[in-house]
Amino acid sequence: MKKRCFWVTNDPLYIAYHDEEWGVPVYDDATLFEFLILETFQAGLSWITVLKKRENFRKAFDNFDYKKIRKYEESKYEELLTNAGIIRNKLKIKATISNAEAFIEVQKEFGSFSKYIWGFCNGKPIKNVFKTREEVPATTELSDIISKDLKKRGFKFVGSTVIYAFMQAVGMVNDHTVDCFRYNEL
Repeated sequence: MKKRCFWVTNDPLYIAYHDEEWGVPVYDDATLFEFLILETFQAGLSWITVLKKRENFRKAFDNFDYKKIRKYEESKYEELLTNAGIIRNKLKIKATISNAEAFIEVQKEFGSFSKYIWGFCNGKPIKNVFKTREEVPATTELSDIISKDLKKRGFKFVGSTVIYAFMQAVGMVNDHTVDCFRYNEL
């Protein structure tokens, strides 16, 4: 029996996400954009809610193609508002469209979003040493800094809590608890 992080339920989707994706360093811009958008939709909700709708999000948002998303017109926005397969939050949908534009601007400035975002931790994951649920933070000084910088660049729904969850998801920090089998693998 594998020991996993405290937040993993017995849901096979959650187990697979934890075992195969969460905390694995991501350097690919397309995947980083997907996680950024999913984390913005997760704000105020449980991650499993987003995870269960992930495939619907992929279909609805053109496989998270930020070049297409930035060009969405009002008709596409209205279509997304009626899509029961995703989280139909007006502000988050609008933010996805404007975040696609901001994402591209960061790419232009830094060569890639990956270079920009990973530059905050010198290109390699920060390996934390958490033993209990209580030790794992919701935000850190670094997530505060990144959040502030993203907001300055026009990103929306990127508060420090959202950004720390993003950092955990894309492996900028290894927040698997030390007793989790994935901790030493990453």
